[in-house]
Amino acid sequence: MKKSKIPTRDTSSRLLHKHSHNQVFINFRGKELRCSFVSHLVEAFKRHGIIFFIDKDEQKGKDRRHLFARINQSRMALTIFSKRYAESRWCLNELARIKKRADKRKLQVVPIFFKVKAESVRYQKAEFGRNFWRLAKTSSGEQIKKWKEALESVSDKMGLSLGDNSSEADFIEEIVKEVKRVLAVEKMEDHSFSLPHRNRKDLPKRIKFS
Repeated sequence: MKKSKIPTRDTSSRLLHKHSHNQVFINFRGKELRCSFVSHLVEAFKRHGIIFFIDKDEQKGKDRRHLFARINQSRMALTIFSKRYAESRWCLNELARIKKRADKRKLQVVPIFFKVKAESVRYQKAEFGRNFWRLAKTSSGEQIKKWKEALESVSDKMGLSLGDNSSEADFIEEIVKEVKRVLAVEKMEDHSFSLPHRNRKDLPKRIKFS
């Protein structure tokens, strides 16, 4: 199967400079999903005109500040939890920042459970948990606390789940629909704040994910 090409950070940066207000930040384990599921997901996003950001330099040990800036610019984040997700310090640090923004209601987060159970993420169990605790052995107590809080908080939100025998293509379409729905609700809310106060009561109530 031909691998789909994922945009470079420079390419994404040019697009996002103009459209970052509607940006979707994708948090995922690169070694596990970059050249498979995520490559197909971003192709679907491009077909539907969804502006997104993924990092290409996960394995190069570069400064995380540019990633945190991208998270801060984003309107929405997808956290793709997979079996190997918790072996990555990089993924968990991004997740902690995502939680911080979500707690301030500055970011909508939708967890994606890719062939892993939500309870395995929330309570660090099964293969997901074994990878987490293996990483924890070389991490500080403060780091572990932040990671656990982020895992528990984000995995408890309303999300989407893919089983071992489910269709990835159908699942990607579900994700696209959910992303478009969330962005539409956020856009409607922005519009409500630009209207005179007397007109805001006529708008639909915001859909909550937590």
